[in-house]
Amino acid sequence: MTAALKVLQIGPAAAFQDLGRPGYIASGLTRGGAIDTLAVHEGAALLKQSPDCAVLEIASVGGVFEATGPLRIALTGADMTAKIDDATAAWNAAHQMEAGQRLTIGAARSGSYAYLHVGGGFDAPVRMGARGGHMSAGLGKLIAKGDTLPVLPDKGSRTGFYLPRDARFDGGTVRIVPSVQTNHFPPEERTRFEATAFKRDPRANRQGIRMEHDGEGFAAQGMRTIVSEVIVQGDIQITGDGTPFVLMCESQTTGGYPRIGTVIPADLPRMAQTPAGGKITFQFITLDEAVAIEQKDAKARAGLAAKAQPLVRDINDIPNLLSYQLVSGAISAQADPFE
Repeated sequence: MTAALKVLQIGPAAAFQDLGRPGYIASGLTRGGAIDTLAVHEGAALLKQSPDCAVLEIASVGGVFEATGPLRIALTGADMTAKIDDATAAWNAAHQMEAGQRLTIGAARSGSYAYLHVGGGFDAPVRMGARGGHMSAGLGKLIAKGDTLPVLPDKGSRTGFYLPRDARFDGGTVRIVPSVQTNHFPPEERTRFEATAFKRDPRANRQGIRMEHDGEGFAAQGMRTIVSEVIVQGDIQITGDGTPFVLMCESQTTGGYPRIGTVIPADLPRMAQTPAGGKITFQFITLDEAVAIEQKDAKARAGLAAKAQPLVRDINDIPNLLSYQLVSGAISAQADPFE
């Protein structure tokens, strides 16, 4: 029988996710899926399986899970404290769990969204071609205490590897391209937008992120004449009071607020993982530059598995073993240490 995870304790916003369900925007449904898709690819690379496998997305606070049988897990995304029974479990790494062992995940120390992966992927129900939840559309449900999370058969075996963490969890520069209404904003407004230091507002979720800033709000010319039209993830709407609002994976599909720009897909994980109060600046780039960045990003994701490193190095995997000083400070048992 395939193993599962029993939920003994869980935070308020955990749900199954995957890479989303494309093709439904015309029907009023955004792609959804994991808000940090890079973390999904990292977990898949650590376990050497498809990134299409369903994962558990955890917002801010983790939980306690008990394995009903042997299974492999990986932990990626926002850095949270983690233990398997009483042993510390490294983050951004893959581990083995045995029947009866408990995984305890604490609160986020950096970032906002963490991911729990299992070998084979979670056996979440398939709805409209995907296993991930889309709460704003009524697809799926939040995970609750007492749930049992079934796991699909695991064909892999690798554990004990980790991936180096990048710098997307503490804010930084987010690159954007011009949007449909960018030219409605005077050049001086666009320049001020790039020069402004924003903070992520605590009022943020999978639908969108409100950005705080000092000074006057931003305004486009002819804002009241803009009609509602299709919008995409990453669009930065400027609301009526001049506040930027970055639309995320569960946003609406149409809107009438003017958009000053659109976050490129490669930087959406940084946008999602910046914690409340984290600092963000926006930088305009050209479409050609964005395409080159996306191509480089896709290549990097495809090469993640090759970058995984052993948590504990095997001496058989160290080609220059003889160059290491393996014995240091050794003395004779018969020598006088004071001579």
